[in-house]
Amino acid sequence: MSKTNLSVKPSQTGEQFARRTASRLEQIQLQLDSSPRGTRLKGKVCVVTGVGSLIGIGRASAIQFAHEGAQHLYLMDLDGTNLPALKSTIAQKYPDVKVTVIQVDAADEAAISGVCKQALREEGRLDVFFANAGIATQLPLESSSAEVFMNTLRVNTLSCFLALKYASEAMMETNPSRGKEHSGGSIIMTASVAGIRAGAGSVDYSASKAAVNNMAQTGALQLTRTDVRVNSICPGLIHTGMTDTLFQSARRRNSESKIGQLNPLGRYALAQEIANVATFLASDQSSYVNGQNWAVDGGLSCSLPVVPGKFA
Repeated sequence: MSKTNLSVKPSQTGEQFARRTASRLEQIQLQLDSSPRGTRLKGKVCVVTGVGSLIGIGRASAIQFAHEGAQHLYLMDLDGTNLPALKSTIAQKYPDVKVTVIQVDAADEAAISGVCKQALREEGRLDVFFANAGIATQLPLESSSAEVFMNTLRVNTLSCFLALKYASEAMMETNPSRGKEHSGGSIIMTASVAGIRAGAGSVDYSASKAAVNNMAQTGALQLTRTDVRVNSICPGLIHTGMTDTLFQSARRRNSESKIGQLNPLGRYALAQEIANVATFLASDQSSYVNGQNWAVDGGLSCSLPVVPGKFA
C-alpha cells in the first residue's frame, strides 16, 4: 500500500520564517507596554512562588497579575537576589498594587502555611495561589540517583501539595467585610509536557510533573463544591532561566532559530505566553475550568511522531 500525502500549504523559507518568528517574539515581549491596564484580577490577593528568574514564568506572571489589578501580591523564591528589584519594578509601574516579597523554600511546609495565614491576617482573603517553583535535571537514568530523584520530587511535587493543602484551606475562609461572601479561589500549578509524554525531560523531572498533573485532577475532586478550582499548566519549550543554557549553546552554534522546530508553530515560547494562561486561570473568566492539565506547547504534544505532510 502506497503512502498518502496530506494536503499542506507551502511553507515559508527558513529565513522568512525566522524573521517572522523574531518579530512575533518581540511583540510578545512588549505586550504589556502596549496594553491598557486590565481588571481581571481586581481585588484579588495572590501568592506566586518561583519568581526569582529575570526571564522566568513566575516573574512574568507576577507583573501580569499586577497589570490586571491584583490587590496584593505575595511573591516568593528560594533565591532572594532579584526579589527587591521585582518589587521595585511592580511598585513603579503599578503603585496601587501591594507587594510583599519573601525569600523562602516553596517546599517548606511552615513557609507555605505561613504565607496563606499572612494573607488572611493582612487582607482577610486569599484568592489565587500560583505554585510555579521548580527545578529541572538533565541526568540520564544511569547517572541519576535516589537522592536526585527525591530532591526533584520534593521541590517540584511537594511544593504543589503544600500549596494545594494550605491555599485551599485559606480560600474556603469567607470574610464579607473584605468582599468575600463565599468560599472560592484558583490554585494553579506549573507542570510540564514532560508530565504528559515521554521525551521532554529526565525520569525524575518527568515523574515529578506527572504527579503535579494528577494532583490538579485529584485536588479538584477533593475540593468538590467549594468553588476552589485546581488546574495545572504544562509548558513546552520556554525560554526561562531553567532553559537558558540550551539557548546560549544554540546561539554559539548559530542555530537558535531551530529551537522549538518540532512543534507545529515551529518556535519556542517566552515566559509571557505562559503568564497569559496563568492570568486567565487566576481570573473569574475561567470560572468553569477545573481539574485540567493545560498543554501550552505550540502543539508539541498533539501529535504522534510523523513526517509533516505524510501519514507515517
